[in-house]
Amino acid sequence: MTELSSTMAGGERPGEPSAVSKRRELLQLPGLAAIGLYLAALAGVIVVGVVKGAYPPLFLVFSAFFFAASGGLMLLFRWAWALALAAVLLLAIYNMWLFSTLHLAPSLVQALLSWVFFLYMIRVEVRSKLR
Repeated sequence: MTELSSTMAGGERPGEPSAVSKRRELLQLPGLAAIGLYLAALAGVIVVGVVKGAYPPLFLVFSAFFFAASGGLMLLFRWAWALALAAVLLLAIYNMWLFSTLHLAPSLVQALLSWVFFLYMIRVEVRSKLR
């Protein structure tokens, strides 16, 4: 069979999920979308902080890490789940350390939010929907 004849009317291959079904799967996992947006926002804050001189340029590595995890989560990739899980766990630990040493209330809030995201991501229902 040729490439042209093996595609369906919409230009999709028979075994591949359509863009609509991928969007529908993501809508079934609103937590992953929230986590992806959270990581993208943190990456943006880091970039702005590096540009303003508040953070060292090495922090751009974290920004790239967060952007990759965010984009991959939106596409429901399993590797992005692992990347985001590591990012959220490290953020939770870091913010708990900040709160314990500096007693900053926003750090406690961010740590608790990170723990909620971590607990959501390790659910079996979430992991089973990733590809």
